[in-house]
Order: sequence, then C-alpha cells, then structure tokens
Amino acid sequence: MTKRNRAVGAYGERCALRHLLLTGLRPIDRNWRCAAGEIDIVAWDGEVLAFCEVKTRSGTDFGTPAEAIVPAKARRLRGLAVRWLTTTGTTADELRFDVLSVHLATAGPARVEHLKGAF
Repeated sequence: MTKRNRAVGAYGERCALRHLLLTGLRPIDRNWRCAAGEIDIVAWDGEVLAFCEVKTRSGTDFGTPAEAIVPAKARRLRGLAVRWLTTTGTTADELRFDVLSVHLATAGPARVEHLKGAF
C-alpha cells in the first residue's frame, strides 16, 4: 500500500467516524488488529453492536466503495468480529455489519453513505 493510499484511507476513516458520531453511534474501538486482519470501527448503535468497514474512493473506475466488500471479505470480517468479541470480552444481544462508503470530492467535503446491515 502506498503512502498516498494510507493517507486517503485514514482521511476516509476520520470522515466515517465523524458521520457515526453525528448520527448517534458510540464508537468504542478503531483499527483493531490481529494476525487475521483489521476491523476499522466498532460502535454501539443503541443496544446493537456494529462492526463497521470503511471504504474510501475518489471515483468509481473500480466500482463503488461498497462493491469492494466481496463474499470472502465479508466472511473474513465476521471471523474478525468473533475474535474481537472473544478478546475484549464484550457481549451483545445483536450484532450488525455495516459498510461506510466515503466518496471523495474534487472540491468540498467527502460524502459518506452508511449501509447498515450490509452483510
């Protein structure tokens, strides 16, 4: 991953985090890593624990941000969620997997789309 890609990803995650806060979610973890991968954001949405994947794009040449979540990626994220729950000892009656698509603009702020229960 290039330095530019890391910077774009970090900016997208900040935009997504701001969106979550503005819509009433309570983030409790960010960029959690283990040997199997990373969870971008974990947040409470009321009593629902949401595992949030953030995808940032400046265009749609390679598809929309949400289209980057292929079935294999969704399976891996579910496995990471189990590891996170086990590691942290957190319990929740309901889990949800969300995708936050961050669309970068050539001018002005980025646009964030929040797809709750994406997979």
